[in-house]
Amino acid sequence: MAAKKKDIGFEEAIEQLEDLTRKLEGGQLTLDESIQAYEKGMELKKICQEMLSRAEKKLEYLERKSDGSLERKVIETDEDEDRSAADQNRLFQE
Repeated sequence: MAAKKKDIGFEEAIEQLEDLTRKLEGGQLTLDESIQAYEKGMELKKICQEMLSRAEKKLEYLERKSDGSLERKVIETDEDEDRSAADQNRLFQE
C-alpha cells in the first residue's frame, strides 16, 4: 500500500517511518518484507522532505531597520548557499 501525499500528514509519515525503522532494526521482517519496508520508507522520506521544503519557503522574520521600523524578510534556505552561518545566527540575536 503506497503512501500518497494527499492521503498522509507529516506527523503520520514520521510515525510510519519510526515504525518501519523499529521493525527493520529488530530483524522482525523477511528479506522481501525488508525490501518493501525500505521502499515505503524512502517514499515516506520523500513526502516528508517535500512537506518541509514547502514549509521552509513560507518562513519569514521581521527585521528592525535603522530608523526603527520593521521590515518583513524571507528566511533563506539551504538552497541559498551564499548566506553565511554568521548571518543566520544574527537573525536570532536581533
